[in-house]
Amino acid sequence: MPDSEGPLARFYTAVIGGDLQGLAGLFADAPRIDDPLHGRVSGDDDLQPYIVRAHRWLADRFAEVHPVARTLTRTRAVEEVVLRLYQDERDIELPVALVGDVWGDGLTGVRIYHSTYPLTGGHAVRPPVLKGNPQLVMPDVVGRYQDALREGRLDDILACFDGDAYAREPSGGEYVYRGPERLRVFYGAILANGGITLEHCTVTDDGTRCAVEYNATAWGGTTLTPQAGVAVYERAPSGLLGAARIYDDVDPPAV
Repeated sequence: MPDSEGPLARFYTAVIGGDLQGLAGLFADAPRIDDPLHGRVSGDDDLQPYIVRAHRWLADRFAEVHPVARTLTRTRAVEEVVLRLYQDERDIELPVALVGDVWGDGLTGVRIYHSTYPLTGGHAVRPPVLKGNPQLVMPDVVGRYQDALREGRLDDILACFDGDAYAREPSGGEYVYRGPERLRVFYGAILANGGITLEHCTVTDDGTRCAVEYNATAWGGTTLTPQAGVAVYERAPSGLLGAARIYDDVDPPAV
């Protein structure tokens, strides 16, 4: 098991600091990174150009990293943060999830998920970074939520949430919906034309939080170009969902 902090928590510390050795030291083998803004790293030769790009982008925006939650298992880690940025003369809070495959005390791969909407006012299609795994089993309330989401069953989705629970859209900020009335408004809107089909790729569950990497393939009656994302479902003491935090860049289809 990785240490209590884990190498993934130090990822942005190394990148913001432009620390090539520090970033390389997080990996147990040749580094693999998939970043929606700064491209892919597929070995040692790609790492220096990557950190130059990512470091400059973050430094130009005076980036600060604020932790949200961490989900750890023996084979995978999910680190949720908010990047506070200054861009175009405005402050931006960008929710980001990093998913890392863990080997011993190091990483073998990192996948970064976030929306580009807070940065550009638009969405960018994120191709799949993983293949779907039809053998995955969604646990307990997370499974009930996934079934209801796919079938567009609004009341069944709402029944998955605890009384003071919230859902957060990928853009974060004002797009947080807490409590039964606000959750009904949010899910009622996104399910107005039918369910959302997610092709599940990985499940990372520590008993409190369950992170699901996926490819979104259909929304309502519209077939989507498959798009990568991850959502983290946090259980309340009741066993129902206390939070659902979504990290993708899927643009709702035109009605």
